[in-house]
Amino acid sequence: MPHRITIRVYYEDTDLAGIVYYANYLKFIERGRSEWVRDLGIDQAKLKAEGGGVFAVRRVVADYRAPARFDDLLDVTTEYQSHTGARLELRQCVLRGGKLLFEARVTLVCLAGSGRPQPLPAGLIAGLNENITI
Repeated sequence: MPHRITIRVYYEDTDLAGIVYYANYLKFIERGRSEWVRDLGIDQAKLKAEGGGVFAVRRVVADYRAPARFDDLLDVTTEYQSHTGARLELRQCVLRGGKLLFEARVTLVCLAGSGRPQPLPAGLIAGLNENITI
């Protein structure tokens, strides 16, 4: 079952045509990922401070299907797809009233302080095993 948060579109999120500016969907899904990780019990600031690494976006494949507009309430979903070593694959969607507006396949990597890949944190793997059917 996908993780879900609800956000509202503010005037600052829109362009001159009154629709959500395309790059803001990336911000919306970033918020969704941050809340998903938090709900898995991972404190990202603590993880970094203790040398457990940070998450970085390696790749995003995005599909814009329909526009969102000022004052819309949007659901942002985050769904685990797979993981290997230092890599995590997610599917993220932005919906309005159940209608799919934006969809992305996101690849994250876990990076050490040196900027080199390191294995995904054990706490994340444990959270995935506990909360998600793999």
